[in-house]
Amino acid sequence: METNGRTDLYVFAGGAVTAVPYRDEILHPIVRPFIAAMGIYAIFMDDNARPHRARLVRSYLESETIPQMAWPARSPDLNPLEHVWDTLG
Repeated sequence: METNGRTDLYVFAGGAVTAVPYRDEILHPIVRPFIAAMGIYAIFMDDNARPHRARLVRSYLESETIPQMAWPARSPDLNPLEHVWDTLG
């Protein structure tokens, strides 16, 4: 987590999020420049949701050399964001 690293909130227009809109509307225009601005120590973390783990998304992240945090699926106890939400109440 980055203490001052914030982006604008993005709300999908409607329906379920699939890999293509996730890549085209989140990863490419928002995540890619944000990670690049953070420098060599940046690691991208997602929550292992299906659209985040789709082959298309993994290929995109690899092609853009965006480093990813590796952690097993269905392991909320290892997800730092879960602990943040617990702390916030």
